[in-house]
Amino acid sequence: MDGSVLVLNATYEPLNVVSVRRAIVLLLKEKAEVVEAAQARLRAESTSFQYPLVIRLVAYVKVPRQLSLPLTRRTVLARDQYTCQYCGTQPGKNNLTVDHVIPRSKGGLTLWENVVAACGGCNQRKGNRTVHEAGMALHSKPARPRYIAIAFIGHSNAPTVWHKYLQSA
Repeated sequence: MDGSVLVLNATYEPLNVVSVRRAIVLLLKEKAEVVEAAQARLRAESTSFQYPLVIRLVAYVKVPRQLSLPLTRRTVLARDQYTCQYCGTQPGKNNLTVDHVIPRSKGGLTLWENVVAACGGCNQRKGNRTVHEAGMALHSKPARPRYIAIAFIGHSNAPTVWHKYLQSA
């Protein structure tokens, strides 16, 4: 276990990722409750706790909706979960590029809605053409990430139990 706990808002919306230690503090102060736990237990001298994987805050926290996440290679790859958006492979972040869906030479801008992660082979195959012209298809439509994405940059190998909560985000 990597020692990270997913924190959900009172509405079950993902909010953040915290350490197990911080999660235990929130649980002890009764500010949160365990939603998902591992089989393992954390033991103290006179008590033991469930090992939290997902906790939910008892009180609702208002979340700012419009934070600007910079459009960089790192953030595009993280948004696309280090997966080529054309063939679906995960060749590793060093073997991924950022591709303009509508090439810049054809008026495509460098916007969240026009850039995707692509493996070298797919990027070369697509070349200076649109997806349609190249006879290719995107696995998912590129979009500006929501606020919650900021918290998960770098958590590309999140525990499986988190997926059902992150899917809705």
